[in-house]
Amino acid sequence: MTVQSISTPQAVADGQLFVDGKFRASSSGETRDVVNPATEEVICQVAWGTVEDLDDAVAAAQRAFEDESWGGLTPKQRARVLLRVAEAIEDNAEELALVESLDVGKPIAFTRGFDVPSAADLFRYCAGVVEQLEGSARPAGTRSLAYTRREPLGVVGAITPFNFPLNLLVNKLAPALAAGNTFVHKPAEQTPLSSLRLAEIMASAGLPAGVFNVVTGDGATVGAALAEHPGVRKLAFTGATATGKRLIASAASTLKRVTVELGGKGANIVFADADLDAVTQWAFQAAFFNTGQFCMSGSRLLVQRPVYDEMVTRMAAAAGAAAVGDPLDPRTVLGPLAHRAQLERVVEYVAIGEAEGAVLRAGGSKGKQDRGFYHEPTVFADVTPDMRIAQEEIFGPVLSIIPFDTEEEAVAIANGTPYGLAAGLHTADLGRAHRIAARLEAGIVWVNTWSMFENTIPFGGYKDSGYGRELGPEGVEEYLQIKSVVVNVE
Repeated sequence: MTVQSISTPQAVADGQLFVDGKFRASSSGETRDVVNPATEEVICQVAWGTVEDLDDAVAAAQRAFEDESWGGLTPKQRARVLLRVAEAIEDNAEELALVESLDVGKPIAFTRGFDVPSAADLFRYCAGVVEQLEGSARPAGTRSLAYTRREPLGVVGAITPFNFPLNLLVNKLAPALAAGNTFVHKPAEQTPLSSLRLAEIMASAGLPAGVFNVVTGDGATVGAALAEHPGVRKLAFTGATATGKRLIASAASTLKRVTVELGGKGANIVFADADLDAVTQWAFQAAFFNTGQFCMSGSRLLVQRPVYDEMVTRMAAAAGAAAVGDPLDPRTVLGPLAHRAQLERVVEYVAIGEAEGAVLRAGGSKGKQDRGFYHEPTVFADVTPDMRIAQEEIFGPVLSIIPFDTEEEAVAIANGTPYGLAAGLHTADLGRAHRIAARLEAGIVWVNTWSMFENTIPFGGYKDSGYGRELGPEGVEEYLQIKSVVVNVE
């Protein structure tokens, strides 16, 4: 699967499954169209995998895990492979950025500036962690020696969503390979292209056959089979909370490990002493980055009453001025939603917000483009915490602004949803910042910023936002198991 040019969607070749180091057709021979969300044109077709194809991929991954070409590598040798992958991603950066932009509708300025560099950086970070995965000697009886080993799990399965196909895959793949595991990936049906291209790039960088496999297909068949498969020792999932709960139940039959990063309804709290110029920029990014298709978006803006009206005016103006359009235009800030069903979901929630009595201050309509799954960045004011638009994950460019008076009220509103993935606050009072951060029920809390990520900093969910962590050394630990060895030295 290759891209010949950056000018036309037709330059993307049809995709096949990637199993045991090579591309192949589905066992059923079926394919599905991949649609450009900006134009509604067919980009290409991809193979539609079956349970039989998944079984082949798991078997290939198990062989690779046991083979000397991967399982026999020393940590230093494994790190060298990861470094070659990082370099290969950078060598193919423009092509990967284009694939991601065409497939998701993400502005190319973002795929060039964030998605692709972040993927390469994470492989490089994990290469540095590999040689730190040591065990330790433990106190034991005078006639024995005890020590621990940190060992890979085996075959890891991953299921990822449509909003950040490359990054949410690499967040799982890089630490899993660093720990010595092998991998089978089921990408989102709507956005499979960067996963397939990455498989090709990694093979060219010297990753042995069978270490990374991609089976495109339906979540209800291939995804469910991956969760239930007895040969898969760990399942890593990012997606909707309801889907995550079903997969956890399916995985229980084989007692495989599971980590899940699920939905979010992030609260972004603005106190009256905050720098409102900076807040406006961060709050816009929090709400509308990736057209709001971001589980850690700050889709609820909680504003203290003395500055509430000003912040409503500022956010409405920022939304109204945002450049919405062609993802391949470097000036574009918001592209389309990733697929038609997501656009329809946003339209439905905007209607719900108006029916609930929230005041529409910006946007509220589909985009003005003739084609594509566009929606205007939308701002609702006078939202109450119990409204559905303040409680339910919309996953689109819709911001709900909620007033509050006291710290206690702000914390109660922020924690008053089933979710707990991300939160933030803006204040000039350092003591307040630490005090509020400690009380927010979220896996990551940003202070006077939003969505700043580093490979060293883990994130994950509280409550219905899931469990397990990605990034940082904690992210690698999710793919290891501990063995104790006790030796009688008599």
